[in-house]
Amino acid sequence: MKYQYLILSALLFLACTANAQTVVKGTVFELGKNNKVSDVFVRDNQNRQMTLTDSKGNFSIRTETGHTLVFSAPGYVSDTLYVTDFTNKKIELVTQTIALRQVNISAKREAFDAHKEYPEVYTRSKVYPLSPTSWFSKEAKDARRLKKYFKHEEEERHVDEVFTMNYVQSIIPLRGQELENFMTIYRPSYAFIKNNNGPSLAVYINDSYKKYQALPADKRTLPALKE
Repeated sequence: MKYQYLILSALLFLACTANAQTVVKGTVFELGKNNKVSDVFVRDNQNRQMTLTDSKGNFSIRTETGHTLVFSAPGYVSDTLYVTDFTNKKIELVTQTIALRQVNISAKREAFDAHKEYPEVYTRSKVYPLSPTSWFSKEAKDARRLKKYFKHEEEERHVDEVFTMNYVQSIIPLRGQELENFMTIYRPSYAFIKNNNGPSLAVYINDSYKKYQALPADKRTLPALKE
């Protein structure tokens, strides 16, 4: 009986160890810097697991060897990790300029619908008065963070669709890097885009251009990206 108990204990230990090894942990940094990036969306393309990095850039996600993890965040070029082991990972994201973002935007592309792609996030994010787990469990808290992230992404995509490089340069004479700098400095908020029509946006761009011209030369440029 004691022998059988030892075998059972060993099997349980191995099962727990194997289960623990299906979690990959790591930290996301900005490439070339020690800046840790929070709210990076991490997803497993195979098992549909997802998470966000915390305020210190740390993440933890359930995955398997042979799976691909995708890391994406506003202002950064998306990166992928092919899982070969379960050691701690250091992910470095490249900052993304407006010019790169413009290439990724297409009026014909079907908009990302988080409700359709990840309905489980919205289910888990619901709060029920008589269910403490819906308030305090890590799963529920993570789901609410993801829901907030999806909402922000949707709003930023809408701004990108309206505040385009072609539209802005049709109103003001800036081109090239100067245009990119202007669009970064005076990028309108989602609330503004939502509550104003085309003519109002054109007025905003013209007024912003006058402010841009009044800026000292060193205030019109953005910090250079590190290679």
